[in-house]
Amino acid sequence: MAILIYNCTAVRMDEAGTVLPHAYVLVEGSKIVSVGDQRPQGFTGRQIDGKGNVLLPGLVNCHTHVPMTAMRGYGDGHDLQDWLHHYIFPVEARWDERAIRCCTALGLAEMIATGTTCIADMYMFTDAVAQEVVSAGLSANLSCGGVLFDPVFDPKTCHDCVAQEALAQRWHGYGDGQIRFDASIHAEYTSRSELWKWTADFAKANGLGMHVHISETRKEHAECIQRHGKTPVQTLDRYGVWDVRGIAAHCVYTTAEDWAILAAKGVSAVHNPCSNLKLGSGIAPVPAMKAAGVNVCLGTDGVSSNNNHDMFEEMKLAAILHNGAACDPLALGSWDALRMATVNGAAALGRKTGRIEPGYDADLILVDFSHLNLFPCHDPVSNLVYAAHGGDVCMNMARGRVIYKDGDFLTIDLEQVKREVANYAVPLLFGTK
Repeated sequence: MAILIYNCTAVRMDEAGTVLPHAYVLVEGSKIVSVGDQRPQGFTGRQIDGKGNVLLPGLVNCHTHVPMTAMRGYGDGHDLQDWLHHYIFPVEARWDERAIRCCTALGLAEMIATGTTCIADMYMFTDAVAQEVVSAGLSANLSCGGVLFDPVFDPKTCHDCVAQEALAQRWHGYGDGQIRFDASIHAEYTSRSELWKWTADFAKANGLGMHVHISETRKEHAECIQRHGKTPVQTLDRYGVWDVRGIAAHCVYTTAEDWAILAAKGVSAVHNPCSNLKLGSGIAPVPAMKAAGVNVCLGTDGVSSNNNHDMFEEMKLAAILHNGAACDPLALGSWDALRMATVNGAAALGRKTGRIEPGYDADLILVDFSHLNLFPCHDPVSNLVYAAHGGDVCMNMARGRVIYKDGDFLTIDLEQVKREVANYAVPLLFGTK
């Protein structure tokens, strides 16, 4: 079905930085087919009145752990290692598929309502996560975060190797690309060289991307140098991990030598400012990475360490954080932050989204500029980055399908999901069941 969105200002995120008032955006199937300031002649299909609001490409959240929505606010006030070992890992040992599915649906609902249309998620029970993503209507690059603690490595019996092979076969390219599967290594400190080499070869042989946690804390970074004489980026590079399209999450303690590798190999750095600050991990050197030619995008990380999935909050914090840290109001501008959440994220995930352009995926959101925090408007992009929040999103279209409009979820039974989380998942995970 063809859909025409009209009476809106389109922030196209093209190379020219076009902000098009009185825009008409025509969608057919899952694609944008035309954009302009004139109504397409003879159009008779469905119409969506933008009501003078701002139309933006759907936001791309490049590093998530969606089921961890269940742990919102749990274990606050601890550094990463203490938080993981004493709070998160014990809870995660209790997961079952039913709990994963409802907590995933809850996290996806939050993302949809705050304008996200595409994610990169790394978590366990990946089949269940994939099923919920398909039902909700977003697009996702999914991975399971390979680990290796066993002193003996055999890919035929290694759980994560077997799982990655099966998941890639089942899900990579599913739904005309709605789901893609990326190879993954959880981190250098949770695995060994045998797994790094196997995962690198597996990704190359199957045309997959790569998703890895990198240099999130000073301790992680320093201990890798002690073990290998090189940083995590450099260590994994020796085994071919970066020889495919990849995303390196966090990158807080990466070095100039690391950035040169990431830029040369086309690996994107995922900035997670809220999570890194909340856990006291530090501040990623985003302006320096950007200047070195690294594609930098944005992610929320898990709700357990954020504590939400609001990419508008992530954009604002990214911009003002680096301006403040550098004592330079131009260190990272509003356009930079918006690109990180749209076109840069799309490039990181190898997807044709993040722009309002013919031929691109029809991932589009409307932001209600009648809200008090967005009025008056001197500059739509400034308002989007510095003044908007997720609650200002009034429509979410993913792959040409409206999945949220004016507070109504069209693909998720939110009340049922909330009951399932409250009555089943929370008691199961936190020991009251």
